Amino acid sequence: MVLPTNLKHIATAADLEQLISEKENVMVCCGRMGPMCVPVYASMEELQDEYTHVEFRDMLFDSPEARVIRELPECSGFMGLPFTVYYKNGKVAAATSSIQSKEQITEILDRELN
Repeated sequence: MVLPTNLKHIATAADLEQLISEKENVMVCCGRMGPMCVPVYASMEELQDEYTHVEFRDMLFDSPEARVIRELPECSGFMGLPFTVYYKNGKVAAATSSIQSKEQITEILDRELN
């Protein structure tokens, strides 16, 4: 099962590992179709044309495969969905939880994934 967004989807932990090993800059939003998640997906959909050097993906939070995101040390204190993780050269560069504005997202993209 995948999220009904216009983003490319990550279905398995292996897919995520392959993506972050092959691409320098990756942003993954791990969530549901809830009120805190949908605005983040919408911002990502808008930003993917502008930030062509970043791979934008979503992942279904409730999938057993999403443990690869849920169990990250950077996400251990997170309470709200979505969990958004920014990868640079295969390593976590930043992670946020709950709703983020487009401005908050671009600030992290500019700082961490340049």
